Amino acid sequence: MLRIIDRYLLRELAFGCFASTVVLLVVTLGGTITDVLSKVARGRLPGNLVFEILGLRTLDALTVLVPLAVFIGVLLAYGRLWRDNEMAVLQGAGMPLTHLLRPLAWFAVPVILLVAMISFWLAPAAIRLSHGLVEEANRSLVVAGLEAGRFVQLPGRGGVIYVGAMNDKGSQFERMFVETERPDGEDTRIDVITAERGELRRESDGEGRFLALKDGFRVEGRIGHDDFRLLRFKGNDIALAQSESDDTPEALKRAAPLPELLASNEPLQRAEVHWRLAAPLSIVILVVLAVPLSRTRPREARYASLLVALLCYLIYLGWLGVARSMIEQGKIPPFVGLWWVHLPAAAVAVWLLLRSDRLPRPAADGTHPAHERKRKNKSRRGERA
Repeated sequence: MLRIIDRYLLRELAFGCFASTVVLLVVTLGGTITDVLSKVARGRLPGNLVFEILGLRTLDALTVLVPLAVFIGVLLAYGRLWRDNEMAVLQGAGMPLTHLLRPLAWFAVPVILLVAMISFWLAPAAIRLSHGLVEEANRSLVVAGLEAGRFVQLPGRGGVIYVGAMNDKGSQFERMFVETERPDGEDTRIDVITAERGELRRESDGEGRFLALKDGFRVEGRIGHDDFRLLRFKGNDIALAQSESDDTPEALKRAAPLPELLASNEPLQRAEVHWRLAAPLSIVILVVLAVPLSRTRPREARYASLLVALLCYLIYLGWLGVARSMIEQGKIPPFVGLWWVHLPAAAVAVWLLLRSDRLPRPAADGTHPAHERKRKNKSRRGERA
């Protein structure tokens, strides 16, 4: 059964973490939208898959966002209690600082399980699904936004394309019209191509895409000049923008299922396992670290402790990245993993928690240190007077 104070603290924690998550998601989505739209404009991603790709990338980003959101949420929730002197009342009623871990555990344990599920299963599945959608789009003009009987922008090029008919898969078409313009010094060169039929093909490396046109005409020249040329062809290829490459070792390991990573002895795969485990483990360490770091005095600057806490988070995250790179390069054994970063961070968090809960020792004459400081300050003011 939860106590009244536990339910109160649990509400404060939930509100603070929810607000932090929303803010971080908005900031992350801004950068993700910019990146996705720039690739759509260059023809590297299909325009009608923008929302699907944004959703899948956001799910992948939660493994980094949620630990930081929980850390900031705990700092804001417990920091407000210190500023409003509510924590002093709780301590005066006999509640030590370590008792704040009980409602924190009720809140953090479900979040840790959720982040573990996202890190180990949902995020890699989202990456694989995103890769599959882009791969399918690169094989079909239908998915890329081309529709029979309609003029549309040529993917990845500054031109217009029109097809009269297309098969269901979007790989073959009939009666195509393509018009492109490009600068030629001070003039503009126009290029108009018509073809009876054609198909969408890919290079042998699987990345390059082009339209293979059959039985058509090509007219090209400079606008305002009489040097136009008319060509008739049996076959002509039009290159499209290079598709988004997702077959790099970094992308492959991030999308790999967990059983495949565990069965491999490669440093890249082992480093990925430890990195996925770091997401839920970091929440455990950060929530314990946030309790002593949230402690502020009534007259202190409102966000002074928050800046110190964020600096600690950046140092911790930076060392995790360094350790991950060392595993990938084979400089440290895979069984060591990221534990040499987690364990010192956990020790520091526990030490700060126990230290902040310790009462100040009385002076040798039995007076309280705070009373002794007040007496010394009064005597100094008297001497100045």
